[in-house]
Amino acid sequence: MKHILTSCLALTLIATGCATTSGGSNNRVIAAKNKVAPALIHVSPVKEIFSRGERREVAVTGSGFIITPDGYVVTNEHVAGKSDSVRCVLSDKDEVDAIVVGTDPYTDIAVLKLITDRTDLPYVKLGNSSTLQAGETVMAMGSPHGLSRSVSLGIVSVTDRNLASIGSSGALYNNWIQTDAAINPGNSGGPLVNIRGEVIGINTRKMSGADNLGFAIPIDIARQVIYEIIEHGKVSRSDLGITFQEMTRITQDPLRKGVVMGDLDPLFPAFEARIRPGDVLLAIDGEETNGRFVEDLPAIRKRIADVPAGDEVTLTVQRGEDIRDIKLITLEKSERRGNEEELEEWGFTLTDLTPSMVRRAQLPARTGVLISGTKEGELAARSELRPGHIILTIDGETVNGLEDFKEKYAVRIETNQKLIMLTVKSGALTLYRMVKQENEDS
Repeated sequence: MKHILTSCLALTLIATGCATTSGGSNNRVIAAKNKVAPALIHVSPVKEIFSRGERREVAVTGSGFIITPDGYVVTNEHVAGKSDSVRCVLSDKDEVDAIVVGTDPYTDIAVLKLITDRTDLPYVKLGNSSTLQAGETVMAMGSPHGLSRSVSLGIVSVTDRNLASIGSSGALYNNWIQTDAAINPGNSGGPLVNIRGEVIGINTRKMSGADNLGFAIPIDIARQVIYEIIEHGKVSRSDLGITFQEMTRITQDPLRKGVVMGDLDPLFPAFEARIRPGDVLLAIDGEETNGRFVEDLPAIRKRIADVPAGDEVTLTVQRGEDIRDIKLITLEKSERRGNEEELEEWGFTLTDLTPSMVRRAQLPARTGVLISGTKEGELAARSELRPGHIILTIDGETVNGLEDFKEKYAVRIETNQKLIMLTVKSGALTLYRMVKQENEDS
């Protein structure tokens, strides 16, 4: 009997202890949520969407969070990029317009500024993502499917998930924080928060067709981008035209250091310095590189990107048994996308060429304009103009970018010029296209 009573007492103590621990954990979660919730933003941008030769305005929903008392807000570029207007709903349900300060498509980060005179807005504390461990409790906060002020609880599943192996691009300079906290459409741009109430990531994406597979941008990567956008309106990076591959592609030796250099852009400094695919990069400015696995590659890309454009960098390169130092001058990495506009009369959309587009098309200079889309049955499509064509001249006049083409185009629309000759580049071919405008008065 005594033994039974002792066992029952022990079970009671264990149960009570578990309940106390659970309550304490719940209290910590609620306290962490309460630190961030006042700075949470429901973001409703009206975005420009270009598709099949026409421009449309589309209202989207996303999330964000305030990082300064005067109203700077962080969200995703895919939420607020190319927005005509951004409406933000604060945690107290006050509605405030915002301007887009700048965006960075390479990390999918955008910074907004609330149009307000307030300097006492609640704001978050940015934590440290480099010390994260798998198994840590985190919260994904935001507006999933437009349901603002939502919180989902989970853990960090992996601290450095690389998605290149499943064919996903878009994260050149970072791996992802993988979490099983629910991230759904509308959560994008919201904070991933640790148990101390610090933002340690930016919720960005989920894996399609899977449950509890969400991914966030580490805040240590985001922090640099955020403050550079606030200061300069954009992020500047360097480029040498090198594509890197992990060392496991060429060796199973775990002690072999370096990173494999794969494709090289022929119009970039590395190719001009006679670096070739298969060479191994051992060091950058004397600092050893170690790109054994695919997860190691973003940090190596970032080391080159962080060199000021136009500065000299020394690469220690190995080819066979030969090791040598090669000095290169970096180029500024071009924007991922150029400005885009719709020209309704011909039924097509055009994009300004970026330097990388110019190099890929092997143009002698940054002249021309890219056809990004054509509307079925409209004049551009009937004139056999296709997406991907680069218009080099109009009636023999060189096209010096999108604005220049628009001016030349407007003159021909106003005068209703019947025949217009375009010189077009399509891959390695130079083509001629005659546009026959119909006379509305005839």
